[in-house]
Amino acid sequence: MHDAKPPAPELFTWEFATDPYPAYAWLREHSPVHRTKLPSGVEAWLVTRYGDARQALADQRLSKNPAHHDEPAHAKGKTGIPGERKAELMTHLLNIDPPDHTRLRRLVSKAFTPRRVAEFAPRVQELTDRLIDGFIEKGSADLIHEFAFPLPIYAICDMLGVPREDQDDFRDWAGMMIRHGGGPRGGVARSVKKMRGYLAELIHRKRENPGDDLISGLIKASDHGEHLTENEAAAMAFILLFAGFETTVNLIGNGVYALLRNPSQRERLQRSLAAGESELLATGVEELLRYDGPVELATWRFATEALTLGGQEIQAGDPVLVVLAAADRDPERFAEPDTLDLARRDNQHLGYGHGIHYCLGAPLARLEGQTALATLLTRMPDVRLAVDPDDLRWRGGLIMRGLRTLPVEFTPASTPPEADAPSRM
Repeated sequence: MHDAKPPAPELFTWEFATDPYPAYAWLREHSPVHRTKLPSGVEAWLVTRYGDARQALADQRLSKNPAHHDEPAHAKGKTGIPGERKAELMTHLLNIDPPDHTRLRRLVSKAFTPRRVAEFAPRVQELTDRLIDGFIEKGSADLIHEFAFPLPIYAICDMLGVPREDQDDFRDWAGMMIRHGGGPRGGVARSVKKMRGYLAELIHRKRENPGDDLISGLIKASDHGEHLTENEAAAMAFILLFAGFETTVNLIGNGVYALLRNPSQRERLQRSLAAGESELLATGVEELLRYDGPVELATWRFATEALTLGGQEIQAGDPVLVVLAAADRDPERFAEPDTLDLARRDNQHLGYGHGIHYCLGAPLARLEGQTALATLLTRMPDVRLAVDPDDLRWRGGLIMRGLRTLPVEFTPASTPPEADAPSRM
């Protein structure tokens, strides 16, 4: 006599948001490709096993174009980008398929080069130190709002070529978006409209007077005589800005929290940093991406034809959501997947996706994550959580996974004498 299958866990509740991993373990074992009703009311398939996830991420029968699904929620552009409604914002790498995706990605790659990211390392270090200078003497901080949030916003603004006198406006607009997500609140729509309008105007100025920045590079990028249109360049700048900051906010926030909950691993990393070694930092950031990564579910995909995935028949038009957080804890792929091991070697996690939509900004996010963690652990060696873990709250939302706040305490230290007073970055 077989034991009865345990009841399915309830998804998308407050308890689930706090710790989704037990529910994902149940789905992997009992219903690995699982049809469910999302909080929006849309029915979709959740893909939770690593092998199925890699297959789905690379399967071109699963389109990124919402036109393949006629639910009103998707016709309005609910792709995980707050306030995304206008047609001109829909033309970006997260929402299109080959051949348009191939063309746009090739053009953008010409501007967003590994060399450009590597040359940006000193600026990321400078921003990191200045932000820490702003609270190091207090002995306490909210590492989300005072550190993890502003760091990538200022960094991507610098890289795009947004003048520094305008970057606080971007911080305000992005703050509205990250606080309120994609809901119908007027403030989010206004912030997106302002950001979009500003980028369109900036692109026009850069076309007339280009500089050594990413927007100028997007404008100049060409392939066989093809260039990005102004709408395409504005959409690409927007998606690089949005995708480039919220993922890094969560990488830093989730990463620091994981280290605080695993003191032996944190101490191991601190000893490595004190010895001037970088290898554990590099493997450690990859492990943090696997263990509790910034993107919980990959952005929407839609079946263009009937197909079989994980033994389930997916019908044409069905939405498919690949659960990266579940795939990256699959015991069929990772030994002791619920254990944080900063030295993990065989770690082909899916934190940045897989296939043709692999995250273009992964090198920049890795640079920011490594710089932020190394500097925090070096300058605040006794950093500790200032509240009970049960008091922390996670932001709601389908795609991203991140903390609302991360209050910490540490022994106060003085800022270096040569440091400027932290004001505008």
